[in-house]
Amino acid sequence: MSESPTTTTLNTEATAIKHPSFGDAFRFWLKLGFISFGGPTGQIAIMQTELVEKKKWIGQARFLHALNFCMLLPGPEAQQLAIYVGWLLHRTWGGIVSGALFVIPSMFVLWGLSLVYAAYGNIPWIAAVFYGLKPAVMAIVACAVIRIGQKALKNTTMWSIAAVAFIGIFFFNLPFPAIVFSAGLIGFIGGHLWKEGFNVASAHGPKMGDNTLLGDEEDTPEHARPSWSRALWICFIGGLLWWVPILLVGMWLGWDHTVFKEGVFFSKAAMVTFGGAYAVLPYVAQQAVDKYGWLKPGEMMDGLGLAETTPGPLIMVLQFVGFIGAWHHPGGLPSIVAATLGAFISTWATFVPCFLWILLGAPHIERLRGNLKLTTTLSAVTAAVVGVVLNLAVWFGLHVLFPDGKSLDWFALLLSTVAFIGMLKWKWDVIPVVIGSGVFGLLYKVAFDL
Repeated sequence: MSESPTTTTLNTEATAIKHPSFGDAFRFWLKLGFISFGGPTGQIAIMQTELVEKKKWIGQARFLHALNFCMLLPGPEAQQLAIYVGWLLHRTWGGIVSGALFVIPSMFVLWGLSLVYAAYGNIPWIAAVFYGLKPAVMAIVACAVIRIGQKALKNTTMWSIAAVAFIGIFFFNLPFPAIVFSAGLIGFIGGHLWKEGFNVASAHGPKMGDNTLLGDEEDTPEHARPSWSRALWICFIGGLLWWVPILLVGMWLGWDHTVFKEGVFFSKAAMVTFGGAYAVLPYVAQQAVDKYGWLKPGEMMDGLGLAETTPGPLIMVLQFVGFIGAWHHPGGLPSIVAATLGAFISTWATFVPCFLWILLGAPHIERLRGNLKLTTTLSAVTAAVVGVVLNLAVWFGLHVLFPDGKSLDWFALLLSTVAFIGMLKWKWDVIPVVIGSGVFGLLYKVAFDL
C-alpha cells in the first residue's frame, strides 16, 4: 500500500506545512509510546499538544471528532485515537504503527516489572520511584482535564452536561456507558431543538489563516472513504489475526490450560471494556480472583499501581493479570515461560480488536464530519467525558494525597503542585517531569524511611 507523498503541502499560506514522511510519523509515535504517562487524559492531552498545537498535523475540530468516536468504542480511547490519526496520515500501515508503538514500550516495561514483582515481591527502591511518580501522574491528569475542558466546554450547555456527568459518576456511581448514552441522546435531541446551544463545533473550527495539514475544512483523503470490499477484507484479516494465536495456544497447551483460557477471557473483555480501565476493572477482578483464581485480591491492586506508573494505556493492567495468572498456574511449563505467554496473549486479545474497530468505523465517521446531528451528539458526549475524566482525576488525587484515607501526604502535595504549575504555566515537557519526580521520590524515601 503506497504511502502519502512527503512533498504534499498545504497551499493556504506562504509558509506551508509538509506532509510528514512515514519516518517522521514513526519517530513521533515511538516517542509517544515512551512518554504517554497519565492514563487516557494525560495521553490525549499530549496528542492534543503535539498533533494539534505544535505539529499541526490535524485540526482541532477533526481531532475532537475522532476522539468522540473513540470514546464510544470498547477499549482504550487514547490508543484508538492514535490509530485513527496514524491511519489518516499514512493509511492502514500508519494506523498499525501508531497503535502498536503506543502499546509496545509499556508492554516490555510492565513485563519486566511484573517479573520482578512475581519473583521478588515489592522491592523498596522500586516502590520509592513509584512513590514519586504518582504525584507527577496526578499533575499530568489535572493539566489534561483543564486542556481538554478548555477545548470542549465552550458554552453553558456543555459545562452543565459535564457537571451532571461528574455528579452522576462521582456521587451516584452511575455506569460510564449509561452516562455516554444519555449525553449522546441529549445532544441528538438538543441539536434539533436548540442548535446554537449544542453545535459547538464552530468554536473548534479553523480561524482564517490557520495552517493545518488535516484541517477541519479539508476534504476526506481518498483512502479514508468507506468501501464494502475493504470492510470485508479488514474483518477477515482482523479476525484471523485476533484468534489464530489464541487457537494455536489451545492446540499446543490444551483447551484447559491457563494461557488459552486467558486468551478467551480477555477477548470477551475486549468487547465490553467501555469506559476505560477503571470501569472494567471490577469485572476483571471478580472473574480473575473469584472465578478463575488466577490472582489474590491484593495482587490486583498492586497490578493497577504498576500500570498507573508505566507509559501506555492503563488497561495494560490486564497484561499483569495474564502474567501473574499464568505464573501461579503454569500448567507444566516453567513459570517464566507460562507467565510470558500469558502476558502476551492477554495483551494481544486486548489490543488487536482496537485496530479492527478503528479501521472499520473510521471511514464512516470521516464521511459524517459536518453532519449536524452527529456533531451535536458527539459534542455532548465529549462534554460528558470531561466530567467523567474529572471524576478519575479526583479519585486518583484522593488516593495519592491521602494514601491511608486519613492523613495528608505533604510530599505528594508539594511535588504534584510543582509539576502541575510547571506544566501548565511554564510548559514543562512530560519526560523531565516524570523522570524528575521518580528521582525525587527515591531520594525522599532514601533520606527518610526506605
